[in-house]
Amino acid sequence: MVVKLFGHRDCHKTMIYHSYLKEKGIQFVFLDVHENESAADELKSLYLNGKLNFPTILIGAKKLRNPKFTDIDKWLKKLL
Repeated sequence: MVVKLFGHRDCHKTMIYHSYLKEKGIQFVFLDVHENESAADELKSLYLNGKLNFPTILIGAKKLRNPKFTDIDKWLKKLL
């Protein structure tokens, strides 16, 4: 299963999630939506409004926007 973190390297919240996933030892892909147009398009496709709603964490097919750490842990446990 793939875990993806959509965000931007200058976004404070994105970097908090980045650090959290690293500390947990979770293998994930960081997709900077300002630096990578295909990552931006993928993120936009996840939302009906077509906006860059980040930070977003995708765990398998489960989309989490600005989740609490407990929600991240719950979905990681459920899907890993």
